[in-house]
Amino acid sequence: MIHAMTKLTPLHEDLTFHGPLSEERAARLIRSLGSLKDAHVVDVGCGWAELLLRILEADPSATGHGVDRDAEAIAHGRENARARGLADRVELEVADVAAWSGGPADVLIVNGASQVWGGAETEHTANALRAGRALLRPGGRLLLGEGFWEREPTDEQLAAMPIPRDQYRDLPGLVDLAMAHGYRLLSLSQASLDEWDEFESQHSLAWEHWLLANPDSPEADKIRAKADTFRGYRLRGWRGTLGMAYLTLVVSHT
Repeated sequence: MIHAMTKLTPLHEDLTFHGPLSEERAARLIRSLGSLKDAHVVDVGCGWAELLLRILEADPSATGHGVDRDAEAIAHGRENARARGLADRVELEVADVAAWSGGPADVLIVNGASQVWGGAETEHTANALRAGRALLRPGGRLLLGEGFWEREPTDEQLAAMPIPRDQYRDLPGLVDLAMAHGYRLLSLSQASLDEWDEFESQHSLAWEHWLLANPDSPEADKIRAKADTFRGYRLRGWRGTLGMAYLTLVVSHT
């Protein structure tokens, strides 16, 4: 365990989005949502809510609500909202989504956050799709960023990463699961390897910055081991095998 006094810089200092998402792809995802006039947008597991804030910037009549358990990330999101003149149109809340009863929403964002409802890892995606149906108004849109297997992982890769094989599906299987839960697909894209590498590199920077600044700390070996373990997950496990799909879905009328 890393000592509580070991302070790493927050992820938002190195990352724009907490996921493999480029500026250009974020803009395309926002366009895929269609009209945002008077829309209420809910982002669960929002982190510092960068994507939510950009959606609100796209239409001055839209309002938003973001929920995350990370108080530091929420505080940073609130600061950004104030600085960008959005504070009167968005509420960012520290809460456990599994115990949260918000809604209804016209747009729901679940971006790399299907785990927020808890339960078995193999049920995370289905849980998010079911929760979306409960939170969204008829005709509402779900922006789902979810993992999938770009290729079947080998036994060696699975042994090198903390992800069970049946947590994810292939891409057709992911789309089929969404359809089976009462959605229609409006738009589909996936993160590129460059987007993944950029995200993973920036995600690890806090550890590396800390090690450079504290080479003689008694905590250095623990921080180094944590960083090395995560890098092993990535390079020997999911890199080029685990994909991230972005699905813009609409609640079906049938």
